[in-house]
Parts: sequence; structure tokens; C-alpha cells
Amino acid sequence: MPPAPPPLDPHPRQPALTLTLLGETFAVCRLAADAVVPVWAWTGEVACVTRTRDELSIVCRADLVPADVVREAGWRCLKVKGPLDFSLTGVFSRIAQPLADAGISLFAVMTYDTDYVMVKEERLRAAVAALMDAGHMVEARVGD
Repeated sequence: MPPAPPPLDPHPRQPALTLTLLGETFAVCRLAADAVVPVWAWTGEVACVTRTRDELSIVCRADLVPADVVREAGWRCLKVKGPLDFSLTGVFSRIAQPLADAGISLFAVMTYDTDYVMVKEERLRAAVAALMDAGHMVEARVGD
């Protein structure tokens, strides 16, 4: 009788992701749910506007946000090389888990083509190290 085949790995190793560090610093802002989307919300390499019943949330370049707007500033953005196929599973968890294990909080924005992961600027070096230790590649945007 031939030996039994080895058991299948329930968590096969996924290929490494490539993330690019964008040059801008971002803010996450909160406006009233019925606020008009301001012009400054749409400028920059990444701009995200989300309206819910409770708020208007804006992610944009930090230097554009007026002083009177409620915001959490100081976010740096890592863009996952895409486009990512919708059938892929676990892409975000492959980024979030190493950051969580390193005690680093994140803010995520997902688009049709890819994911953007933001970490606080003071934790950027530790975040890059955690992602690289997890087998991912992190590169700086050329020219930044």
C-alpha cells in the first residue's frame, strides 16, 4: 500500500504584495452628514469622500484641510500594487495582520482597482519593517 499523501496546507503561502509609499501626508476629516463636499476634498493623488446618515468623511491631503475642520492628521499612505482581482481573498488581512501584530493601527481605503493602507507618520518605519518581515515589498514613489 503506498504511503498517504501529505495533508494539504490549509493556509498556503500567498505571493508577496508590493506596496508603494506615496509622498503626501493625509488627514481623515469629519463633517456634518448634510455638508456640501468642499472643493479641497478632491485634490491630491488619493481623495476619498464617503457620506453616511451620520457623517461626511473625507480622506485627502492634510495640507488642504481648513483649520476649523475636525480631522485626524498625520497619515502616510501605502498603495497596494494593482489592479487586484475581485476573486482574490485575504489581501487586506495579509497587510492588516502584520501591522496588528506590531501594534500599529491603520486606516484603509479600498477602490475598484486596489487597496490603500494608511498608518500614522510616527509609526511608518515600524509599519514598513512589519510588512517587509511578512514578506511584502515596500517601495517609495520615484520622485518623492
